[in-house]
Amino acid sequence: MASKSIQQKATAKSRRRVNWQLPATIVIALLLWEGLVRLTRLPPFILPSPVLVWERLVKALGDGTLLHNAWFTLSEVLSGLVIGALIAVCLGYLLARSRTMEKMLSPYLVAMQAVPTIAIAPLLVIWFGSGMVSKVIICALTVFFPVLVNTIVGIRSVPENLRDLMRSLQATPVQTLQYLELPAALPILLGGLRIGATLSVIGAVVGEFVGSDEGLGYLINLGRGQYDTALVFVAIFSLVILALALYGCVIFLERRLLRWQNHEE
Repeated sequence: MASKSIQQKATAKSRRRVNWQLPATIVIALLLWEGLVRLTRLPPFILPSPVLVWERLVKALGDGTLLHNAWFTLSEVLSGLVIGALIAVCLGYLLARSRTMEKMLSPYLVAMQAVPTIAIAPLLVIWFGSGMVSKVIICALTVFFPVLVNTIVGIRSVPENLRDLMRSLQATPVQTLQYLELPAALPILLGGLRIGATLSVIGAVVGEFVGSDEGLGYLINLGRGQYDTALVFVAIFSLVILALALYGCVIFLERRLLRWQNHEE
């Protein structure tokens, strides 16, 4: 009990330290940014000051431009993330259980991953149009490989003696998946989902760069074309916030699903 109390106090102290460190880091970064602008005296279309970026943010929020395009990008990201992760988990499970299937499909999967997304994005836009469908496919392809690999590694990391135990209990394949394989592979699988959540944002922006009239990637292209660098900064910061929010959601999901690990400790 005493050691547990000490550990809880240390955790609370660590959290308080993180709570003030983050705002302090942001303030320092803004001050350095402002100092760089004043020191170099670069024109706003090259390097706008934090004040100009804030004013552009307020304007974009006021006329609804930012919220509309951010929602469009978020819809692409969430759709691509869910579709890509589901397909990757199902296929990864099959490959983990069948060496023959893995040998047959691995060359094609590796070749698909070796081709940069930016290279196939124009083809997808031509085939599926410049709307949301092509962007969702690009996001799904971006998410697919890391989740697939982590699923295979997670399923194969299940100890063989536990599989023997499930067979001795005459468990069905569905029961083995539900009570053994999925819980054992979940930490590694969620690690792949962390990577996929951030990569999905990159996939959406790549698709919007290639061809789109909506989304945060479109705002970046618009700001670049109009030399509205402050708008570019606003869109980039929005993408950062979006990626951090998705990453935080995966962390929250991980804590909820893996609470049994903390109880064991």
